[in-house]
Amino acid sequence: MKKIFFITFILSSTLLFSQKAKIHTVVSHDRQTVTTDPSQGINPYSSWAVFPSEKTPIRKITMNVTLGTPDTLPTAHWDYLDHIYLVKQGGVNGKKLNYEIGRMLTPYGAFYTQGWSWKWQVDVSDFAPFLRDSVEIKYVHAGWEPVTVGWALTISFDILEGDPIMQFQGITPLWNKGYKYGDENEKLEDNLLPINFVSPEATEINRIRIQHTGHGMDRPNNCSEFCSRWRKIEFDGKEVDHRDMWKKCGTNPLYPQAGTWLYDRAYWCPGDLQDPDIIDVFAKGGNHNVSMTMQEYTATENIQAVENISAYMFHYGKPLKKHDVALEHISVPSDEQRFSRENPASFDPKFTIRNLGSENLKSVIVEYRTEGFAKKSFKWSGNLKFNETAEITIPEQIDMKEGENKFTVLLKKPNGKKDGWNGDNQLSSNFVSPMKLPTDFIIQFKTNNSPADNEISIVGKNSELFHKISPTESDSNKVFVDTISLAQGQYFIELIDTVGNGLEFWAQPQFGYGYLRILDMEGNLIHAFESDCGSGEKLSFSATNDFVLDNSEINFDINVFPRRFFDDEFSIYYALNKSSKMRVEISVDDKIYETHEYEEAKNGKYTYYVSNLPKGVIILSAFIDDKLVLKTRVAPN
Repeated sequence: MKKIFFITFILSSTLLFSQKAKIHTVVSHDRQTVTTDPSQGINPYSSWAVFPSEKTPIRKITMNVTLGTPDTLPTAHWDYLDHIYLVKQGGVNGKKLNYEIGRMLTPYGAFYTQGWSWKWQVDVSDFAPFLRDSVEIKYVHAGWEPVTVGWALTISFDILEGDPIMQFQGITPLWNKGYKYGDENEKLEDNLLPINFVSPEATEINRIRIQHTGHGMDRPNNCSEFCSRWRKIEFDGKEVDHRDMWKKCGTNPLYPQAGTWLYDRAYWCPGDLQDPDIIDVFAKGGNHNVSMTMQEYTATENIQAVENISAYMFHYGKPLKKHDVALEHISVPSDEQRFSRENPASFDPKFTIRNLGSENLKSVIVEYRTEGFAKKSFKWSGNLKFNETAEITIPEQIDMKEGENKFTVLLKKPNGKKDGWNGDNQLSSNFVSPMKLPTDFIIQFKTNNSPADNEISIVGKNSELFHKISPTESDSNKVFVDTISLAQGQYFIELIDTVGNGLEFWAQPQFGYGYLRILDMEGNLIHAFESDCGSGEKLSFSATNDFVLDNSEINFDINVFPRRFFDDEFSIYYALNKSSKMRVEISVDDKIYETHEYEEAKNGKYTYYVSNLPKGVIILSAFIDDKLVLKTRVAPN
């Protein structure tokens, strides 16, 4: 049996007060190398872990899933649907369960090299009654990639010890299968049948927990992966939930990826540990029924659409506390990967609260501060029902020193009363201060073939707009060069793409190539935005008179366009902070066919022609001073 890690942390007060809360960390999979089984299409990886005993009161369980580059293999390439199951409880001869507790949609990983990893989180507290003592956790990796690529998988559980929110009464499995969609020979409604059940006598809340993703590409609508469709849930004949099963992917915090990461999809995105849908229905114990209905659809060709659904009904008693508020997370300021699109930040601290009391939450006192600065407070007012959340944004500049900082938020007096359990009322986040820029600098912005999709703004405190670039359709492939002069202080530059395909996207070469760069007054590169940025990118900064460009290391922006070429040619676009030696290698099926060396490269582009190359997989590798800085595939469109 593999080594099990069981770590206990104590969260103590750093602000004014907080009930001490113990967090146990349990690790089931520790950088386990995960590959596909091409002969089967799935490959399970089971591991045992020891959770707290039945005697330990559990408040909340967060499951963390980390994928990284393996120590001995390149990173896997494809966006596959992976499942995480709670298989067995109580040892080898214990109770068999096979509950899906998490759903991972793997990223397109071909870009990622040694040292890369990404961490996702999801709340699995509903499974707390079963995550006790010895538990078998199984990660099922799907796909048909060769076993020469893979992931380094880590699964851990942060278990907050404390008063439960409600008393668990039981569980009723609902729909747990991949159901065909749009197939006239096997209609969805004939398989996705209503379910009659009996909830225990002490039940007050019936919680429906659903993981649901669409897969396959048929005709005429590319269902289920690339078609939007609605889903309805009814409880005792009354509609309790209705939603479009569609997810925008251009804001994914994990970007860019090697594939079509920014295409919107059927309730999932590549590189996504899916949050389940939670629908709470207040109904007492007894006979009930629940049904799921999906939008009618009939495919005509290539019939393969599947709605992959995992749903359970959790039965609970009423909330144990009348007044009970919890702090879910701090998203700004934060150094967590999941909030990376919003950070580092100069303004507007942001965090999320949840009402866990039986009474609607109408007010709470919020105290907050950056370590080393004065405490601040305000009274939030609203009207949150049980289990509802509110995202709170404080419209002010964030206190910080240069470098690393710590920000803390504390909740007090929900509805003016003593909190029923305040061990989850306080959180802290680590963050770094934004980068420095000179007060005078240059914005260099090249538009692509769809310039009206983009807008650039420079904003200071109190949301004051200092500069804006709004191209029109007639500004395609135009280079804007604007000189910016600011007073010392905090600002951010924001690039917005309204379509969600950035300034460049390899799968859409018809939209062209654009870039956004920040230069000093001598034209040296300070910072480059990512062109393949989906819905945009934000850069917070501190404008200062004492800025000095660090030339001890190479700062560069290098891109290849088009990566899917039309006319047997493609170009490499580059900008560096100082003239350097550049080498470009073009290989086919791992054999180098061309090497180009440039002694004094700083800003410009080079074009290459591939008509003289043999057929095969073409890879371009770029080196600056013999250091590999770019490796990407190019291919005919």
